[in-house]
Amino acid sequence: MPVAASNHFLDIAHVIQLAIAPVFLLTAIATIINVLIARLARAVDRRRILEEHLPEYMEDKHRQAVRELGMLNRRITMVIWAAALAVLSALLICVLIGTAFLGAVMGVELSRTVAFLFIAAVVALTLCLIVFLREISIAAVSARQTAGPQSFDRKKATAEAK
Repeated sequence: MPVAASNHFLDIAHVIQLAIAPVFLLTAIATIINVLIARLARAVDRRRILEEHLPEYMEDKHRQAVRELGMLNRRITMVIWAAALAVLSALLICVLIGTAFLGAVMGVELSRTVAFLFIAAVVALTLCLIVFLREISIAAVSARQTAGPQSFDRKKATAEAK
């Protein structure tokens, strides 16, 4: 095997070794996206239940349900933004891996581009986690102020008894 081809092979092997860390980061981001989508589904389901029962709620319960709907809308918006930022981070990591391989195969120096892509991916992931933390804090506050379906059943039973 000629020396140039051997060096080229070693360069590609080195890039494969360096690509392992970003692949693990992709796995972590996929897990975060999975958690975010599960939280989105729960918030959307809760919003549907509240919207379905909203006309049947009495005064105080109606105001409480409307307030909870507002919180759910904020949570849903935040989860969507967090998921979008996580996906952006994952896409940047994919482009980073492709760029690293492209640089090795073509023999082009792309280390600054790879560094920029990595920094951008980490910034997007950091913003995702900050937005996610905010969504969690809103969920914790709203858990104390929930217009639960069990309250609806009691109000309905009381109204029917009268």
